Amino acid sequence: MKLIFIHDIGEGFDGKHIYEFIFAKTTKGIDGEGWDTYPAAGNPEPPEKGYIDKVGRIEAEDIIFTCIQNSDTFAVWDAVDGVVALGWEDITEGYDEYPEERVKFFFGDELETVKDLLYSRDIIIEWKYDSENELQK
Repeated sequence: MKLIFIHDIGEGFDGKHIYEFIFAKTTKGIDGEGWDTYPAAGNPEPPEKGYIDKVGRIEAEDIIFTCIQNSDTFAVWDAVDGVVALGWEDITEGYDEYPEERVKFFFGDELETVKDLLYSRDIIIEWKYDSENELQK
């Protein structure tokens, strides 16, 4: 499974930041509404369900990710082309010092890579949808 989109849901009632990590078996032909919008500025949407094979959700309390869908500079297609990441650790707030290594997620990253990067920040992804097991919460 390969990462194809990070959907920034926003902040929940409890102040936690909610993100969906969307995966597909292939990166070929993946597209979404507004992916060509320059800048993205919150307009792009996740790919249609037919492209999606697995969706995991995290609720992060101590970390914020900047997602390409909210970029004031780039479009999602810039992330697809490898110019910029789909999402990265925002270090503008709440950090006393620069982290040894920033967490960043690229279009096409393997599922295990994403899980390991999240785990490095003590975050465990909760699976919400799996097309093979028909898991849907």
